[in-house]
Amino acid sequence: MTLQRSNPEPNQTLRNTPYDQLKIGDKATYQRTLTERDLVLFATVSGDYNPVHLDETFAAGTQFGERIAHGMWTGSLISAALAMVMPGPGGIYGGQELKFLRPVKLGDTLTVELEVLEKNERRKKALIRTDVINQHGKAVVKGTAEVMPATEDVCVERAHLPNVIIEGM
Repeated sequence: MTLQRSNPEPNQTLRNTPYDQLKIGDKATYQRTLTERDLVLFATVSGDYNPVHLDETFAAGTQFGERIAHGMWTGSLISAALAMVMPGPGGIYGGQELKFLRPVKLGDTLTVELEVLEKNERRKKALIRTDVINQHGKAVVKGTAEVMPATEDVCVERAHLPNVIIEGM
């Protein structure tokens, strides 16, 4: 049986897939649309103020013609997918290989597609394909992640985060 999961809803209970229940071929997805708020918050938290992300005039003169997302914003969606969906809470993210293929622009809806490729019984780790596809069906990132899923069932309430206000925009 193939596991199919997608984004947890707010106030939802999060459940993992323990290592022993994870099967080669299991798949899951996680989806998110890039907003202005995401772009500004990511720049603030990461300290990456590259004008290609934040300055419309500067970005218009680049090969992209408009502002684009930070590559690692897209990478962070992979982290969210692994933590929230598969293998889920309690897992440890051990490594990532990424290849950035296309820019991500404001309003783009991205789907992280996860698929278990390998399991290492001795180390209790899994290799997961981590591709990110835009709303046009085009890959923007391709990669693989090494994760150490929890060995026990984990069931927790999704954390309630504070509201963040962006001033000066």
